[in-house]
Amino acid sequence: MRVLGVDPGLTRCGFGVVDAGRGREVRPVAVDVVRTPPEMELASRLLRISEAADEWLDRFRPTVVAVERVFAQHNVRTAMGTAQAGGVVALAAAKRGIPVCFHTPSQVKASVTGSGTADKKQVTAMVTRILGLDTPPKPADAADALALAICHCWRAPMLERMAAMEAAAAEQKRRYEARLKEIAAGKAGTR
Repeated sequence: MRVLGVDPGLTRCGFGVVDAGRGREVRPVAVDVVRTPPEMELASRLLRISEAADEWLDRFRPTVVAVERVFAQHNVRTAMGTAQAGGVVALAAAKRGIPVCFHTPSQVKASVTGSGTADKKQVTAMVTRILGLDTPPKPADAADALALAICHCWRAPMLERMAAMEAAAAEQKRRYEARLKEIAAGKAGTR
């Protein structure tokens, strides 16, 4: 599985690609940060991020895209920009039929450091160690993008099992309700 991790943002949008191996083995493929100046018009900034997403998707051909879910931020304007950047990337993936998964910052931190409250330095240190990099990815948005990709590699098998169990439970419920209707119809017919 090849995962494109995206740490969305208007000023800095991190892109990182990793390949999943056996077990928890992950290998780095590429990482970079796309920057847009704050004085640029919003639509132009989103276009630049969209073009970068198109380039990364076409160049690296990921099997899935992992995007950081905008959870809650004190600055509504920042949260909106982050959500818009993430949406542009999700749309680019959807146009290509590539699945998109969203992970919260605490899920990402817990996956790579063991603590959902880890700081950026801890995340960067663990990403560097997990991927066997000689130097830490900079800026933090680059490390965060790789952390998202790693998180997805490690969480995907569990998410797939949960989805399969939910589907099986829904099917069981459907059968149970159908059987109840048959029983009720049989009782109504004997009156």
